[in-house]
Amino acid sequence: MTEEGRLDAVLAAAYPDLSRARVQRLIASEAVLVDGEPARKSTHVEQGARVAVTLPETPREAPPTGLTLPVLYEDDHLLAIDKPAGLLVHDAPAEPGAPSVAAWFVERYSDEAAAFDVERPGIVHRLDKHTSGVLLLAKTPAAQAALSAAFEARETGKQYLALCDGIPERDRAVIDADIGRSHADRRRMAVASDGRSAQTEYEVLAAARERSFLLAKPLTGRTHQIRVHLAAIGAPVAGDELYGRGPGPRHLLHAWRLTVPHPAGGGLTVTAPLPRDMLVAINDAGFAAQAAAYAEAVAPARTEEVA
Repeated sequence: MTEEGRLDAVLAAAYPDLSRARVQRLIASEAVLVDGEPARKSTHVEQGARVAVTLPETPREAPPTGLTLPVLYEDDHLLAIDKPAGLLVHDAPAEPGAPSVAAWFVERYSDEAAAFDVERPGIVHRLDKHTSGVLLLAKTPAAQAALSAAFEARETGKQYLALCDGIPERDRAVIDADIGRSHADRRRMAVASDGRSAQTEYEVLAAARERSFLLAKPLTGRTHQIRVHLAAIGAPVAGDELYGRGPGPRHLLHAWRLTVPHPAGGGLTVTAPLPRDMLVAINDAGFAAQAAAYAEAVAPARTEEVA
């Protein structure tokens, strides 16, 4: 690079056909490497630095997904779906052509999708492939910008349910531990002194026989945050092969409830009931009574003020 400065500004100047928002999404998805390493949008680029940008090639005419996804809430600005475990939110280089929420959105909402960048139409936030639960999609670029800004400013309320292998020492606490990319395994994140600030509040809903059922509220939005934090306190999510004891068809983590400021004003709370595989596992662990309250979805409700 002959220019120097903040990474997103340097790339926006170098690629005038790309919007600043798209540049920032490319950086967030680690499609931009500085001297061979993923970087943050605020990274200062020195003259002579090697900057590599990979532009996804996601065609509008994607193969049919065959997906039927449960829609929990929908209006003219956004929709909320109950994402099943095992489904990607957007295309991944490691799984080219795999079904994804983004591809389903393009297929079902083709007119709305045409207004977005091709690689992440409507996507506002994401869930890991094997995490189930509430996922928001914007139906207009303006709604996407407003919702993305709300997530960035931590104006959203996120609640997850997890079945864990292990019991935390405290029934209720905030885990405050920085998270960064593992130096030993690039697939993993880790608690690291050189990582980014991360906080997760949790409450033990039930515990017995070295297992626990938890409600977790991430106060920040780092990659794999809940999984990394719970593993760090000796209660990894059950079935988590990357951070826990595994093996399992998937890690038993569910995005149960999400509250956001609505782009048109007021607020929105959406709840997704516990999926069957988690209910069975939680019941088998002896926590049927505690899980019952989370087994039925609460109808989405608009509110006049954001909690």
